[in-house]
Amino acid sequence: MPRTIRVTRSHKLAAAVLVAAGSVTAITATGGQSEAQPTAATSSATAGKAATGAPTAQEIAAEKAAAESAAKKAAAGAAAAKKVAADRKAAAAKAVAERKAEAKKAAEKARSEKQAANRSTERKAVAAPKKAAPKAAPKKYADNLDGWIRESLDIMKKKNIPGSYEGLHRNIMRESSGNPNAVNDWDINARNGIPSKGLLQVIQPTFDAYHVKGTPKKLTDPVANITAAANYAADRYGSIDNVDSAY
Repeated sequence: MPRTIRVTRSHKLAAAVLVAAGSVTAITATGGQSEAQPTAATSSATAGKAATGAPTAQEIAAEKAAAESAAKKAAAGAAAAKKVAADRKAAAAKAVAERKAEAKKAAEKARSEKQAANRSTERKAVAAPKKAAPKAAPKKYADNLDGWIRESLDIMKKKNIPGSYEGLHRNIMRESSGNPNAVNDWDINARNGIPSKGLLQVIQPTFDAYHVKGTPKKLTDPVANITAAANYAADRYGSIDNVDSAY
């Protein structure tokens, strides 16, 4: 039966020392080539890149991250520029709107003031008293037979009483010879107490019945006598012009 050899802790330490010593010797013999030469994995990666010229995965990831960052910065810059342009546009539009509002307000104020001024002018025009048209100076007539006849004719014209200067003058000269105070004290009327008087020898009842409004109510007044006689003659004969004798 073979003998069992017990490996103690001391045996293990001794073995480890021997292994370490052998490794140092190998390194010294090779001139430290194990430190100077790259590992197999590193040499393989370097040799692969040198052979193909393609970037590694890490470089691709780094370039992608850089590109994404640059794109984000560019997008942010574009958004900021767009916002600035939009803000400027909004500010310009606001300024234009404010100018238009101010112009409109000014125009409305001017229109309101103009309307107020017009109303004031109209009120003044209404309130101002109208100047009365100057009255025509009354027509003057001579205080003689010609003047009495002419004044009577103007009154007769207004009252639509027919007659002419010739017809009046002719009958006056026959009846009184142009004397406004002539009195007939001998005919039937005189005997009845109502003598004929004036230029056209009119009795009082006839004068009262045919008196023309606006003339004196006096039988011997020249104009009142003529117009009353002409009014009576128009009613009975159509016109004083148709009378050629006592009437």
